[in-house]
Amino acid sequence: MADFAFTRQDETSVASETTKIVPLTCHGHSRPITHVSFSSLLANSATSSASQYYMISACKDNNPMLRDGLTGDWIGTFIGHKGAVWSARLSDDATLAATGSADFSAKVWDTFTGETLATLQHNHIVRAVAFPPQARPQVLAAGGMEKKLRVFDLSRAVNGPSSVDAAGATTGADDALVPSYEIGAGEHQGAIKSIVWSRDPNVLTTAADDKKIRWWDLRSRSCIASHTVDSLPSSCELNSGLGGSADGTLSVAAGKNVYFFDGARPGQLIKHVKMSREVASVAFNGEARRFVTGSPSDTWVRVWDFDTEGEVETGRGHHGPIWTTCFSPDGRLYATGSEDGTVKLWKFTQGGYGLWR
Repeated sequence: MADFAFTRQDETSVASETTKIVPLTCHGHSRPITHVSFSSLLANSATSSASQYYMISACKDNNPMLRDGLTGDWIGTFIGHKGAVWSARLSDDATLAATGSADFSAKVWDTFTGETLATLQHNHIVRAVAFPPQARPQVLAAGGMEKKLRVFDLSRAVNGPSSVDAAGATTGADDALVPSYEIGAGEHQGAIKSIVWSRDPNVLTTAADDKKIRWWDLRSRSCIASHTVDSLPSSCELNSGLGGSADGTLSVAAGKNVYFFDGARPGQLIKHVKMSREVASVAFNGEARRFVTGSPSDTWVRVWDFDTEGEVETGRGHHGPIWTTCFSPDGRLYATGSEDGTVKLWKFTQGGYGLWR
């Protein structure tokens, strides 16, 4: 079978066919990809025939990259971290980026200029960052090996002027000028691996190495729901909702398990799928009722039917484990990031789309 091919399982026959769908490969990173995520659909997409959105990738080469989400074209590289970058997010309007790194810091970036707007120092590796669901957000959540969930006030960093250091480089706000507060002090008993801001700006979700998924109310700064998973969580993302629900569906990968939670009801489990192999990452398309997984034990991306739990497609092309997966905001493609240092974009719609004609 040729490389970069898709095998589609025919549900009415034992035979299968190979469809001529070639993923787009995004080169540029030099080490394993740790996280990919998309912005929301930009406002002008509503009046344009083509969708417009952006993608950011985190990598162990220290240098997160911004790309056109539809084509994968490189736009810029954010330079400044001194260690592996574990998490990268874009604001809904793609004007801001946030990254969390092994250099004990989170950074906030201006996506138009590439400038660092704020460097938020921590006492250990930062594994997760998240913006609230709004344009030009004024706060950022961050967490990691410290086992602390902190929310930073970015209003001064985002709206205030930048400064120039002695070498002529543009620098953002000093960490001392960015106030923060901790949510749920002492409750996390393991490293925070993922943070997800729900569509309700008052609710945050964390996935930690104490095998707990927790939902937090920012108004009371307390845990309002929790769910224990069977293994250490490896990914946790908010996806499109079942039936087009605007609140979305939270998907969690943990060992040989995939969990789906209602985005509107904290702690409400929709479905728990037991897999035959360990899962490193999962992404869900609620309208199509399909989910995509990557595994630490092989190089294939697999597409599954949410209702039957059967495998319906297998994508081949990566040359290392797939650590991260994510659907585009319109659900018509998904991205995968691998140990091989590449990000691939896979078409998930009928007919032409983007560069696929």
